[in-house]
Amino acid sequence: MSDGTHMLNRLKSWAKTLKRDIVALWLAARDPRVPWHAKLVAAAVAGYALSPLDLIPDVIPVLGYLDDLVIVPLGIALAVRLIPPALMASFRDAARAREGRPKSLAGAAAIAAIWVGLVITLWAFWPYRAG
Repeated sequence: MSDGTHMLNRLKSWAKTLKRDIVALWLAARDPRVPWHAKLVAAAVAGYALSPLDLIPDVIPVLGYLDDLVIVPLGIALAVRLIPPALMASFRDAARAREGRPKSLAGAAAIAAIWVGLVITLWAFWPYRAG
């Protein structure tokens, strides 16, 4: 097996693990056994990762993929550390059993609200230039 094929297989495996952990965090955010601070982080990370909208759109060169490659994995790592290991293991098992990826409408609404707020702020403070 070539080094390129091996690297590609490792990346696919890593991506699959991230997807599973996002679903596990989505489940953890709704479980009463999870401490409130861990629920907060898990809900924020899962909501952002499952949102159809990105804080930094992917069409922006380099920065557009920064959230997918750095911010989301770091958020997952933080949330996983805050959840008791036995609970996280059960959430991962439940995530493996789920076929489809849930969507977070609340996450999409939060990202949309940030963008609308940014546009309104820019519009309000943009210097007016007459004719």
